[in-house]
Amino acid sequence: MIPLRDENPTVLLPVVTVALIAANAAIFFYELSLEPRVLEAFIFKAGMVPASLIDARLPGTGGYLTVFSSMFLHGGWMHVIGNMLYLWIFGNNIEDSMGHLRFVFFYFLTGIIAAAAHLALNAASTVPTIGASGAVSGVLGAYLLLFPHARILTLVPLGWFIRIIYLPAWVLLVFWIGIQLLSQALSPIDPTGGGVAYAAHIGGFVAGLALIPLFRKYDRRTYVGYS
Repeated sequence: MIPLRDENPTVLLPVVTVALIAANAAIFFYELSLEPRVLEAFIFKAGMVPASLIDARLPGTGGYLTVFSSMFLHGGWMHVIGNMLYLWIFGNNIEDSMGHLRFVFFYFLTGIIAAAAHLALNAASTVPTIGASGAVSGVLGAYLLLFPHARILTLVPLGWFIRIIYLPAWVLLVFWIGIQLLSQALSPIDPTGGGVAYAAHIGGFVAGLALIPLFRKYDRRTYVGYS
């Protein structure tokens, strides 16, 4: 299921959400401008290499700052488009619920917790971890708690047929986190390997659920209408 937009109005202009999307897009286009060998070196320098956080003597890595820098790197068009689509649809309402500055702290804190969850299962990995999905997962967790009944226009593939229908947010987001949990359960734990960082997605989502009550700036209305 692919969300296309939500029907959940905001009061504040989502300046932080837009700035994050713009920064991710700019850095992705910078990646595209690099030659393959230069790009590989850049990814190893700015991506989060779990083993380097355990052993700082490993060469060619950027240390703890990569926990932040890795959130702005992506491995391809589908990777960056998917993350930015979710951030655009769900991020503006979370920013609206807590204000601009709190949203900045919330976004990066959930990203850090997501990175820690990935590190816990992949401490020996020398494969760079990149992508905004850990922090975006935090946004999704917060949205599920605040706006479970918001209407989400969703593309739903049904075999050879594709339908575009409205779903309540909780259906889409529970389905999404269910896929992450199932994928993590079915993936063999390889402490030296790479692949999709499902643990980061799960960690970020749980962090969003846990932290949103602390970051909400004021009582917004609860969205209850859906069909």
